[in-house]
Order: sequence, then C-alpha cells, then structure tokens
Amino acid sequence: MDIVVKGRKTEVPERFRKHVAEKLKLEKIQKLDGKVISLDVEVSKEPNPRQADRCDRVEITLRSRGPVIRAEAAASDPYAALDLAAEKLDAQLRKQHDKRYTRRGTRRISAAEVADHVPGVATLDSNGQAVGSDESEGVPTKKIGSLEVQGDGPLVVREKTHVAAAMTLDQALYEMELVGHDFYLFVDSETKEPSVVYRRHAYDYGVIHLRTDTMVTQGNSAESGGTLGG
Repeated sequence: MDIVVKGRKTEVPERFRKHVAEKLKLEKIQKLDGKVISLDVEVSKEPNPRQADRCDRVEITLRSRGPVIRAEAAASDPYAALDLAAEKLDAQLRKQHDKRYTRRGTRRISAAEVADHVPGVATLDSNGQAVGSDESEGVPTKKIGSLEVQGDGPLVVREKTHVAAAMTLDQALYEMELVGHDFYLFVDSETKEPSVVYRRHAYDYGVIHLRTDTMVTQGNSAESGGTLGG
C-alpha cells in the first residue's frame, strides 16, 4: 500500500511528499489497523489573507475494511498542518484499536458475577429475587430547585418564577396563541386565583381554575391538582 499525496488548487513539492512518507509510517499504522486499504493525503491552501495563520490545510483519509477515518488540520504552513493532522489520525487509530481489543477480550459473565462487575447493581438470591437492603443507606441527597432528591431522582430541567399581572380569560387565550404554546398559566383578574388555559382537540380550548381550600390537608394534596385533559 502506498500513500497518495495530492494537492487541491496548489502544487505539492517533492520535499513535502517525502516528509509525508516519513511522518505517516505505514508499519505503525498497519499495527493499529491491519485492514488498511488506502491512505490519501490532500493539501489545500486558503487564499484569504485574513486567515494567514490557517492558510494551509491537510486532510488525511484512511480507508480500511472498517469505517473510514479522516483527520484534518490547518496551520500557517503545510508541515505544521501535517503534524497536527497526523496526531489526530494516530489518536483515532488508537481509539479504534483499543475498542476492538476490548470487544475481543470481553466474555459473558454469570448472574452471580454481575454484582462484582457492575457497581450498584441489585444482589440476587438463589431464587433470582432481589435481596432487600436499606436503600437510603449511602445514597446522597441533593437539592434540585425546591425538591430534596435522593440519588438521581426526578430530573428538573428548569425552574422559573414569573411576575405577572392579572388578566381576563380572553387575554390569556390571546397570549397563549401569541407565544405559540399549548397551555398558558395566568392569574384570573376576576377570581385572583391561578388558572391555566390549554388547547384541546380540534380548535377547542379548556381552562382550569385553582382555588385555595384551607380545609384540604397536606395528605390530600395529591388530589388537589388539576390535569390538562378531558
């Protein structure tokens, strides 16, 4: 296998071709990937004077029986660009090599060995049932917004607090259409209570009003919320 060096809209001097052969050692590449088919090096030049520090670009393309590997870099001269691209190519080749080696070295493990190989996995008894343990022991607790979460817990992507003036139902519908959402939270100017307007099937709208009830205990709070549906 030979290294093919070509220029795109630029001439490639013989000195640079020899430097490519010295820099990209085929023996070393074939040790990392023994199924190499071809190795192409393309040199191009950026005519824009504002990019003088990145005017020379080198792209290395390695084709084998596996996926194509490309590495490119730009610098103030082609030799520096080649060095950078060669380092990237070497890193990718080593990564692919290590991945293949790891895959070949893996073996199936028995159910009894799972706990030794996978941290945090449940331990099974002789009947295949999970052995009970104190779930709260050693589990870190963190604060996410206003929630106190053990372990991974629920993922709160974003928490926002808005200051809004009270408005009528018609105005809330207008605001919902304006922002293009399927629901809109607002304070009803008549009831002074938080409410939600939402888009139903077809062109219908729905509205949910929340009313504070001091008789509702905290234990029944799960039943005090409304759902967007119906």
